[in-house]
Amino acid sequence: MAFGGENIKGFVLALMSSGFIGASFIIKKKGLRRAAAASGVRAGVGGFSYLLEPLWWLGMITMIVGEVANFVAYAFAPAVLVTPLGALSIIVSAVLAHFILHERLHQLGILGCIMCIAGSVVIVIHAPLESPITSVQEIWGMATQPAFLLYVGSVIVLVFILVFHFAPRCGNTNVLVFTGICSLMGSLSVMSVKALGTSLKLTFEGKNQLLYPETWFFMLVVAICVIIQMNYLNKALDTFNTAVVSPIYYVMFTSLTIIASVIMFKDWDGQSGANIISEICGLVVVLAGTILLHTTKDFERSSSFRGSYSSLSPPLSPLSSTLSTRLCSGNGDLMRHDDNVPRPEEICFRRQEMY
Repeated sequence: MAFGGENIKGFVLALMSSGFIGASFIIKKKGLRRAAAASGVRAGVGGFSYLLEPLWWLGMITMIVGEVANFVAYAFAPAVLVTPLGALSIIVSAVLAHFILHERLHQLGILGCIMCIAGSVVIVIHAPLESPITSVQEIWGMATQPAFLLYVGSVIVLVFILVFHFAPRCGNTNVLVFTGICSLMGSLSVMSVKALGTSLKLTFEGKNQLLYPETWFFMLVVAICVIIQMNYLNKALDTFNTAVVSPIYYVMFTSLTIIASVIMFKDWDGQSGANIISEICGLVVVLAGTILLHTTKDFERSSSFRGSYSSLSPPLSPLSSTLSTRLCSGNGDLMRHDDNVPRPEEICFRRQEMY
């Protein structure tokens, strides 16, 4: 399929967004380290000296630029193209961390990066061309079609069930509860962002869409969805290990966003079955690479964990050592074993006492 001019603009903006956002994490972390070295108090234990660190503010500005580029990208290209390219920010962050922060990138992590790039290339090649939109009222017609209203209603019902039934009971033990809320609301926020971005794009082209109440409604939906999304994402990150939350959230958010976009904007209408299957395969490769990259982030830390205690107890296999390290982190549920066999958490506590 021909790669249209609008898709090229969205593609370039999505790449810029990934580059800026990925680099912002490294710049902010350098700023946090510099501030902690100067004040002696880390941000993780309540320090706020990083607010006086220019490098940290440079990282914040870089992230804002990346988010703005991502916002504008949705106005030019379909979510099927833009959303999966967000995985490239993880690659940028991992590669820069390897060279600048000396955080070793494991060989499997390199494979994850290659998979993300390969999957992204497949998605870009087979991305659908978006139908021209002439007014926000046209988008409103898409948003009020029965199929999308059914999707929105399903999302709202699921979010209410997760928030009021599952969150109080198992929100702190099941990572899918908080990340599910974030992902469901995130899919609606992206649709609203795309609608709002398209309205602003038309306004800048001379077709003022700010006169229509639909534009302001989409703006209100963006604000509500983002607030809820960020609230529960923070809860998830505060409760569970980041290496667990990040890939699960990315997979759920990307999948739901693409489903919502296909329903609302009819991204796959007119595409051949081969192109659709290719896009799905590319998405699966990107998701698998993202999971692999996140999963291998703590391999180096696990190795140092084994080395610290190798002289105090019999060595464990690499798999069991990595597993026990994660179980000892206090995030998520601990696995259950037979009563006659020492459990990983018991091994962890014994090692800590010996140390």
